[in-house]
Amino acid sequence: QVQLVESGGGLVQAGGSLRLSCAASGRTFSTYAMGWFRQAPGKEREFVAVVSMQGGTTYYADSVKGRFTISRDNAKNTLYLQMNSLKPEDTAVYYCAAKRLVTSVRENDYNYWGQGTQVTVSS
Repeated sequence: QVQLVESGGGLVQAGGSLRLSCAASGRTFSTYAMGWFRQAPGKEREFVAVVSMQGGTTYYADSVKGRFTISRDNAKNTLYLQMNSLKPEDTAVYYCAAKRLVTSVRENDYNYWGQGTQVTVSS
């Protein structure tokens, strides 16, 4: 069982930056691939980024590539999402999620989810 708690969301102007964190419980954090997803108002939840168990492999949605960076610190049981050059279309609730072993961009492959943190980008 893994419990996930996101933090770091807030209101920022377009062009600004935010860093999201996701704190995980348990002693097996390093055995989970970790992902970030987001859901904008009136839209379905979508994939943002994923990182492998040891952090060596990452993958991003085209819409955030070059602006967002996913990383993890297994010693601290924490996942991060550094978001730069934010745009109004990045406004959404951001969720972290965990799945055993291999990475995936598919929402349905993830077993554990946080409660989400709101990111609002003003124009």
